Parts: sequence; C-alpha cells; structure tokens
Amino acid sequence: MRWWKVLGVAAFAGVAATGVAIARDERKRRAYTPDQVRDRLRERVAEASPVAEGTEPPGPVPVPEAVRGGPLVRVRDALARVRDKVSTVRGTVLTRGRS
Repeated sequence: MRWWKVLGVAAFAGVAATGVAIARDERKRRAYTPDQVRDRLRERVAEASPVAEGTEPPGPVPVPEAVRGGPLVRVRDALARVRDKVSTVRGTVLTRGRS
C-alpha cells in the first residue's frame, strides 16, 4: 500500500471518529429538558459570581482606552508602530503606500 493511501484511510478514520464524538455530545445535550438547562445555567451563574446576599452586583467594567477602538483600529495602530520602527531603522520617513 502506498503512503498516500494509508494517509487517506487515517484521515477518513479521524473524520468518522470526530463525527461519532459530536453525535454523542449532541445526544447528551439534547437529553436535558428546558427546565433542567435553566436550572444548570442558574447554578453555574451562582458559582461564577458569588455575590453576598443583600448587596447589589457590581456595575459595568470600564473598558480601557486601548480596547475601545475595535480590532481594525488596533491593527492600524500596530502597523503604524511597525512603520515607525522600520523608518527609524532605515533612517528614512516612510509614507503611506510607498516604502
């Protein structure tokens, strides 16, 4: 048998095993009634945020200024920093679109 045939059989077996695992997990998930799911979610929330009785939950968490811009702004700023570093290494000033 050639190596690519063995690789193909192994890939097929891997895909089949993944499908079996997903189907088993889906069956477990669908076995719960909506009330059971709701109860489990409430339990998990209670575990995750132990707030003393009689106190109000904390307000919204302030977002740092660096995160507010979103991913595109962060990428743009990171590219600008790289461009500044490269320009200082080369000793020239780079302009947008030309190097």
